[in-house]
Amino acid sequence: MVQEMRFEMNPFSLQKHNHTFVKCALCFVLMGLAVRLWFYDSIRFSSAVDSVETPPEGKTESLAPEEQKAESLEDSLPIQTPVSVDFPGNDNQTSQKDSAKCDIFTGDWIPDPSGPVYTNESCHAIENHQNCMRNGRPDSEYLYWRWNPRDCQLPRFNPERFLDLMRNKSWAFIGDSISRNHVQSLLCILSQVEEAVEVYHDEEYRSKRWHFPSHNFTLSVIWTPFLIEADVFEDINGVSSSDIMLHLDKLDKNWTEQYKSFDYVVIAGGKWFLKTAIYYVNDTVMGCHYCPGRNLTELGFEFAYRKALQLILNFVTGSDHKAFVFLRTTTPDHFENGEWFSGGTCKRMVPFKEGEIDMRDIDRIMRDIELEEFEKVVADAGTERGVILKLLDTTHLSLLRPDGHPGPYRQFQPFAEDKNATVQNDCLHWCLPGPIDSWNDLVMEMLVNG
Repeated sequence: MVQEMRFEMNPFSLQKHNHTFVKCALCFVLMGLAVRLWFYDSIRFSSAVDSVETPPEGKTESLAPEEQKAESLEDSLPIQTPVSVDFPGNDNQTSQKDSAKCDIFTGDWIPDPSGPVYTNESCHAIENHQNCMRNGRPDSEYLYWRWNPRDCQLPRFNPERFLDLMRNKSWAFIGDSISRNHVQSLLCILSQVEEAVEVYHDEEYRSKRWHFPSHNFTLSVIWTPFLIEADVFEDINGVSSSDIMLHLDKLDKNWTEQYKSFDYVVIAGGKWFLKTAIYYVNDTVMGCHYCPGRNLTELGFEFAYRKALQLILNFVTGSDHKAFVFLRTTTPDHFENGEWFSGGTCKRMVPFKEGEIDMRDIDRIMRDIELEEFEKVVADAGTERGVILKLLDTTHLSLLRPDGHPGPYRQFQPFAEDKNATVQNDCLHWCLPGPIDSWNDLVMEMLVNG
């Protein structure tokens, strides 16, 4: 370049001078173009950085309608600050910490136009007295709500992922008819992926077992209303011929002898402890609950329920079989103007909002006992013995759903012959599909994310 400029200054050759002049001019043009390109790229890079933080005004006006919608959606979202996961102390840890603080059991029921994932026609596992639509329930609004925790998202139950996780595993629901209600909900959701084959039932069809052949997954329900040993003298309709005899120091072998065959267990008790019962320890009467006319010490249902839970939780945490165990809390009922045996009904059509209903004393006492005994055993023994024990606290969210029960539609077409017929209402169990399906959303979330 320097040589060319010196040669260009030679006065003795006009031809060379002109040739050199052309080269020089071309060189200046190229240099100018390079500078301009460098300057343009710098401006464009600066503008790109600025546009991430503050988009130019009027930008969406030149976009296609689809792009404008996307831009509008982005503007409505909170600004996301990129974070690194490589270094301790970054913002990602705060995000994880906030997520861990979320209480999935505190929230509200919100409208859900998508409705349930199954119907009473697509699922064949629904028992007749929970099949509200088949039995003639005229309204369907109760199907279009979902449970929404206040501080986090609760995804819908994913049946494909659940069955993949449960491949070659076994699961048991252990408790009373509410546990059977719960397992039917799970069966209905899973049936959207694979139909289960019933492989066992007891004489009264209260305990059952199903198998999912494609996943080698076994699902059981074991009917044991007290979870501890009990002599019950009543028929299928709840009519008693003698008082219940409850052994507070013995677990029911119907479930304990099978316990080691289960990988996952949901245990629940509750309402049966409100029945009149005589309490035994070491096969000796020590008192009772609600036994007027007998010369026995009134110990109360709370005494028996606490003793039973202590026995159950000590068995679980002391077992050398380390199952994944959920303790489900008590289920409130919604009988109004009476009880199940005295004309109580549940006619509400929408969920309660927070503050519109208080928990009854009986339900509060039972749930408090569950929380106290759960926390006690986890603190004393849970972590030391390596047991996985989770509290499935469905009480409050269930309390807010007075609209989700069969009511008079526990039986087929109860008003077909007489519109004013007096029929027994069921304000304890849940319609299927119905609010109890959300319990499985909670189970899935606890199983996957802890």
